[in-house]
Formats: sequence, structure tokens, C-alpha cells
Amino acid sequence: MSRETWLLVALAGVVVLATLVGAVWLAVRVVRTRRLLGALGVGGKVAFYGALIYAILPVDLLPDPIYLDDMGVLAGALFYLGRLVARHRAAQRGLPDRSESPATPGRPHRPVP
Repeated sequence: MSRETWLLVALAGVVVLATLVGAVWLAVRVVRTRRLLGALGVGGKVAFYGALIYAILPVDLLPDPIYLDDMGVLAGALFYLGRLVARHRAAQRGLPDRSESPATPGRPHRPVP
């Protein structure tokens, strides 16, 4: 094979390895939220298990050597679980829920029904 072909193969290998590392890192962060699943309700459990099942199963939007779709699903689940955890901790402390839209200056904040 020519030098350009080897360079292309090496570059593709680096991209695959980088996305695999990113997907594993996100999966580990999602798994760390598992201890809070009982307090997060059904939505948190669905997001947690759905993201992990999507990342593990070979049926994906993109072929498995390309982990960008897995990373997107895991990042979305992590974002959603983080918001649920923040709401849960605020409720435990008796603080107002800051996940809603912020109050407009001059008007008090009213929760969205």
C-alpha cells in the first residue's frame, strides 16, 4: 500500500479510538448516576437504561465503528439526568427550582404549569 493509504488508515484508527474513548467516558458518567435512580422517578430510569442499551446494542443509526451517535445519546441522557438530580437536590433543600426559565428583571419568577 502507498504511504497515503497508510496515513488514511492510521487517521481513521485514531478517530475510531477517540470516539470509543469518548463513548466509554460518557457511559461511565451515566452509570455513576445510577445510585440516584430511585429518587429520579420513571423518566430518569428510562433515560438511564435507554441510553445504556442504545450504546451497547449493535443496532444504531450509524455503524458501530462510528460512535458519534452513541456519544450523542449518552450525552443527552447525562444532561437530562443532571437536570433531574439538580431538581431533586433543590427539592430536598427546599430551594426554588432553577431549571425553569429565569425571572425577567422587575417581575417575580412564576413556575411554568
